[in-house]
Amino acid sequence: MGEEGNPQTPRRTTRASLSDPNISTGKLKSCNQKPLTIHDLAYGDESISLDDLISSLPGRRSQIIELLHLLGPLDSPMFPVFIYGGASTGKTSTILQIFKNLKRPFVYCSCITCYSPRILFESVLNQLLLHRKNESNRYSSAKRCERPSDFVNLLQEALRSVVDSLKVKSSSKKSVGGARGKMVYLVFDNLELAREWDKSTNILPFLFKLYDILKMPEVGLIFLSNASPDTYYSDTGYVEPIPVYFPDYTEDELRQILMKNQENPKLYSSFLEVVLRPFCRVTRRVDELSTSFSSLYQIYCEPLDDLGVVPSEDMKRKLFSHLQPHIGPSLNDTFKAESRLSSEASAKTNKWKGIARKSGVFESSDEIDFHMSACAKYLLICAFIASRNPATLDAHLFDSTGGSVNPKRKRKSSVKSVEKKETAEQELLLKGPGTFPLERLLAIFQCVVSVSECLPDEEAQGDGGLEGESWTNGLLSDVLLELSSLCNANFISKGGSCPLEGANRYRSMVSEAMALKVAKSLKVPLAKYLYRG
Repeated sequence: MGEEGNPQTPRRTTRASLSDPNISTGKLKSCNQKPLTIHDLAYGDESISLDDLISSLPGRRSQIIELLHLLGPLDSPMFPVFIYGGASTGKTSTILQIFKNLKRPFVYCSCITCYSPRILFESVLNQLLLHRKNESNRYSSAKRCERPSDFVNLLQEALRSVVDSLKVKSSSKKSVGGARGKMVYLVFDNLELAREWDKSTNILPFLFKLYDILKMPEVGLIFLSNASPDTYYSDTGYVEPIPVYFPDYTEDELRQILMKNQENPKLYSSFLEVVLRPFCRVTRRVDELSTSFSSLYQIYCEPLDDLGVVPSEDMKRKLFSHLQPHIGPSLNDTFKAESRLSSEASAKTNKWKGIARKSGVFESSDEIDFHMSACAKYLLICAFIASRNPATLDAHLFDSTGGSVNPKRKRKSSVKSVEKKETAEQELLLKGPGTFPLERLLAIFQCVVSVSECLPDEEAQGDGGLEGESWTNGLLSDVLLELSSLCNANFISKGGSCPLEGANRYRSMVSEAMALKVAKSLKVPLAKYLYRG
């Protein structure tokens, strides 16, 4: 947030540099930095107007206005706020830019870099105590804190000191610029990652109870998460944060975001006319679209000698013809799960069923009218199986190696049993698709994929099925990304948590005809896995 050439790096630049590989570590040494002051809790001399704030964040005007209303005028107390929405929907950028506009002091901690309770506690305390880790203090924290009880005592102490300093600064007429007001805000980002920590069942309720524990009107709490509020809250009597939802960007909003800072807006606009709509069917995450479009735009511009040219209609058609063979493979690569094979055999990773890259044509375009990676298609099928089948029959349909059990044929059913079976099927259709937990979906996914990759028509069987640690470590993160994308596209519905299980439940939203089309493109015998009563 500050210039790289400035030897006196403000506190906001110091925080950003923790995750910015472009900033040299030599510029952060204590010998080149002045001691931190209370004004370093804000953005220092940097500020933006409200109009610039809204224009810099397309599609987030209503959220910005709502957050400014919840933060209130200067020095006004506030209830805790819970900002949630899908990944890459501008939550962090919006709240940071709001504080840049208001120039109010705040503490920011992300559960990505603060990956344990101790690191999270110490990060908050270091910022409030104006402590910077450096070589002189052996990169140690100001206070060592591991238990929530110790954190509460140290936090209250540090907050009182900061609030008193802010009151003195605000009462001084000579104080110009720097932090404004007497309030200090604690911002906890990526809160959903805290659920993976040990003893997370205690940490999350503890963070939500901070408002009641501290009882300091000068302190505001803001939580940011990719998961919805109902995945956290429990009936423990604390004040529930006010939810603020960040929806996925629309196609027009994505166009505005991607068009920012382009050297040749007209050329890039013609490029987006070709690629944006098909990619929006797969993902609306800005980071993933930017990564995919970066390589595609280079291919799009290959026939051009001058990148500053304004393309004519004839030129647009030629550029599109040059780019078209690369769009299909790039759509699959957007969410392609890494193969379990070694790097020497990585050329065989396209053995996922349903991926056809010959001559750059779209896969199974004569059967299905959308494009997604093979891993996403497997998840779509497995979600349909999990919604249609009772959970008690999973062990019957899948054996320990992932194959489908072929039970012995029963004797010919009587007329009464046939009528009973038809009645059960009708009741099942009337009930609609059932819900299932994530663990069950992953188990079915592992079984179906391992069988499909070992089918006789495969040219190379590789190492067998996706099983054990290789599957968990190599593919789980990609599978979860795929699942998030399918939920955003409404192929799979994500409901609230079960009161007994305490975990999210999902439901397949596709019809049987659609599931059969997807299964056919992967050559998966879907009927073999479905319970018919």
